[in-house]
Amino acid sequence: MRKITFLFSFFILISCGVKETESMLSSGDYDGAIDNAANALRTNKNKKGKQPYIYMLEEAYAKAQERDLRQIDLLIKDANPRNLEQVFTTYHKLNDRQEKIRPLLPLRMMKDNREAKFLFQDYSEQIVNSKNALSKYLYDNTKALLATKEKSNFRRAYDDLLYLEQINPGYKDVQKLTKEALFKGTDFVSVSLRNETNMVIPAQLEADLLDFSTYGLNEKWVAYHSNKQKGIDYDYGIVLNFRQINISPEQVKEKEFEKEKLVKVGLKKLLDSRGHAVKDSLGKDVMVDDMRTVKSSVYEFKQMKACQVAGKVDYVNLKTNQLLQTFPLASEFIFENQYATYRGDKRAVDAEYYTYFDHKVLPFPSNEQMVFDTGEDVKAKLKDIITRNRLRRE
Repeated sequence: MRKITFLFSFFILISCGVKETESMLSSGDYDGAIDNAANALRTNKNKKGKQPYIYMLEEAYAKAQERDLRQIDLLIKDANPRNLEQVFTTYHKLNDRQEKIRPLLPLRMMKDNREAKFLFQDYSEQIVNSKNALSKYLYDNTKALLATKEKSNFRRAYDDLLYLEQINPGYKDVQKLTKEALFKGTDFVSVSLRNETNMVIPAQLEADLLDFSTYGLNEKWVAYHSNKQKGIDYDYGIVLNFRQINISPEQVKEKEFEKEKLVKVGLKKLLDSRGHAVKDSLGKDVMVDDMRTVKSSVYEFKQMKACQVAGKVDYVNLKTNQLLQTFPLASEFIFENQYATYRGDKRAVDAEYYTYFDHKVLPFPSNEQMVFDTGEDVKAKLKDIITRNRLRRE
């Protein structure tokens, strides 16, 4: 029974694969049909159930080859250099299609008592010639693009040069031109910090905020520099302005409260109304929990100090010295420490409050440290502003 079920499922699977391949063939998806048929024929190609795939493979190959060669002929007659890439890739496709089928041969067509026919050609010369023609076109075109003044042209040149290096490694001075295109196509951004407050910004905080390598922005065509470099004509500026820094006074809030609780302190004899010990069935004294009310005075202390930083982020076009956009930025850091002591019986206090008894008074951070501690939040908000407001959309 299991064998019958397996065979039935197998035939259903083959039938579905044949129908799918037939549909691809009739709709003009010749390479899809070739892939399906070739995959089916990689195993047990001589089985009778695989015959439909051989017929469809032969037909799909002939039609695909005829269509591609006709397309190449039309492109060559058009004589437009923009067609060179399509000519090159189509010759590659013709060759790759042959290599996909070659390992499957021979394929016997039982009904016609013959082997399937596939017209193979040597396209190596056409591939080399079309590659050389395409390489020359890409090289000349990128040289022309690099002679312009538009960054969009430099970026197009960069992509074309990468493709040229891929299809024809080591062609002329492509690597040198690629570096030139990358440099010319990059927006260089000068990043600076301006302190308009009457407080000192910690040097370490300034260095950390301006270290854009830690921001993880990963922008292909944007380079951020906190220190301007020679030989670079900067396109944009991002200025982080600290406009106001407010630091609250050191505060210690005290609170005293009483706690009491009924707790078990041991066991005691159970007494009746006359004050006599109650006995159990064995004549032993009955023992019960000895509950007593315990009290404690709790002294709670809360240390607090807050720092608020307010500023803005300016986007400037350094070519025109024009302010492009301004974004507000605000951050706050709060130092807080809570601790407590008690006098009396600790058991009167809820257990979750015990952690405060383990805390101690801490020295308040300096004003400089408070400003520094806002840094992580400032950095996160600055990154969010830059991520949401790209300088240039590709």
